[in-house]
Amino acid sequence: MSLIGKFASVGGATMVSRGLGFVREAMIASAMGAGPVTDAFYAAFRFPNLFRRVFAEGAFNTAFVPLFAKEMEGGGQEAAREFAEAVLSVLLVTLIGFSALAMIFMPFLVRTIVAPGFISSPEKFELTVLMTRIMFPYLACMSLMAMMAGIMNSMRQFFLPAFVTTLLSVFLIAALAFGMVTGMNNRAIGVWQAWAVCFSGVFQFGVLAVAVRRMGFKLRWRFPRLTSKVKRMLVLMVPALITGGVTQINLLVGQSIASLQESAISFLNFADRINQLPLGVIGVAVGVVLLPELSRSLKAGNFDDAQHLQNRSLEFSLLMTLPATVGMIVLPGPIVSLLYERGEFTALDTGPTAAALAAFSYGLPAYVLLKVFQPGFFAREDMRTPMWFSMISVAVNIALSIIMFPFLGHIAIALATSISAWVNVVLLAATLWKRNHFRPSPTTMRRCLMIVVSSVVMGVFAWWLGEMLIAPMSNTGLIMKTVGILVTIGLSALVYMVAVVLTDGVDRQEIKRTLRRRRA
Repeated sequence: MSLIGKFASVGGATMVSRGLGFVREAMIASAMGAGPVTDAFYAAFRFPNLFRRVFAEGAFNTAFVPLFAKEMEGGGQEAAREFAEAVLSVLLVTLIGFSALAMIFMPFLVRTIVAPGFISSPEKFELTVLMTRIMFPYLACMSLMAMMAGIMNSMRQFFLPAFVTTLLSVFLIAALAFGMVTGMNNRAIGVWQAWAVCFSGVFQFGVLAVAVRRMGFKLRWRFPRLTSKVKRMLVLMVPALITGGVTQINLLVGQSIASLQESAISFLNFADRINQLPLGVIGVAVGVVLLPELSRSLKAGNFDDAQHLQNRSLEFSLLMTLPATVGMIVLPGPIVSLLYERGEFTALDTGPTAAALAAFSYGLPAYVLLKVFQPGFFAREDMRTPMWFSMISVAVNIALSIIMFPFLGHIAIALATSISAWVNVVLLAATLWKRNHFRPSPTTMRRCLMIVVSSVVMGVFAWWLGEMLIAPMSNTGLIMKTVGILVTIGLSALVYMVAVVLTDGVDRQEIKRTLRRRRA
């Protein structure tokens, strides 16, 4: 399978997950609106989700996958199995201890880290503590699932680990539907959602554990022992704990500040859910595929292939990300209105959410480019350099959030997150260039420039069509408004595709080869 094919495999599975995520968020908006229970749920879910992304998808994944891939490349499946079993035993004991401590001290954590602004509302504070305790085992399950996914990705099985993430949304949608049908109050629905998160984690881990076993990779329990290889992984994880979760750390900092403004957490989460669609589909696909492939190439000493992988990843990322970015900057209001404006979510909520979406969108290309540049360090087992850059990024985010919040409110938090992501990207790219680890080829540079030009053309067209089509239909009813928005988005996407092909911003030969394979 080609690199683009692997991206498409992971991206397609992630698209299903993000699509169900939209359904989930739309149901939450309709059932509970941007109210106190919604604030409490998002604040509670952010905490275990933060650790999941920092630890499981961040530090653990970036440290485990390169080492596991090199064991497979150098020592074969048996050496890789011994390494995985040693890691599993240490991981399981650590997760049980950490989860128990976190659940015991949860009131302190909510008061100081998760949502300090909730102290003035005792009912919201207690509900947040309860929900966070219910959901926290999700972290342990997701960390174990990340290990199973890392094993499968290293063995070039990408689809199922990406697809199984849809189960979170399936469980949450089922809980929401049950609560709405039975007429539960908002608090009860929120608690049901917390239990759905917990059970979905158990189920996701179970599915991948069975899949790994069916692949013939049977992991046995061992007494926890810090072998030299496990110690090496832990050493790599320390800086990666900061690097891998910089976006989530930024979001948690923003949430703490946003808890001072009523409904701000809800506005930011509704906006971030839209922003996460292209980020998840493209960024996750690139990150999941590129790291093990790059690790294998460097282990084999194939530096030309490593350069090729990074060039194609850069082109693919910008090709898919820039038009989405421009679209969300030009049409944030219509997009939010189409997706959320029903039930308890009113037109009064659309404006603040759209403003946050536009601010988040400025950083979307940076979020995706992080997935392109960071593997260039991780695959070489250099975790420290990205760590320092991530720390600088977090400092920039905190400083800008505090400075701008009194003037811009919740919009300041989204904007600060975007700016800090660009700071991180510039530092990473400049260092790779300086070390000669990655310098985009002239062909890649030219294609990237044409992608930018095509995106600008699309943006101008989308703005003009929005004024001509969406604005006149805004007060004509839901059906006509939806038609106007969808036609505008569809025609703008068509303009972009035509422009990017005519300007040679995309590899035409790759398109032809893909079409021939599909016909065959």
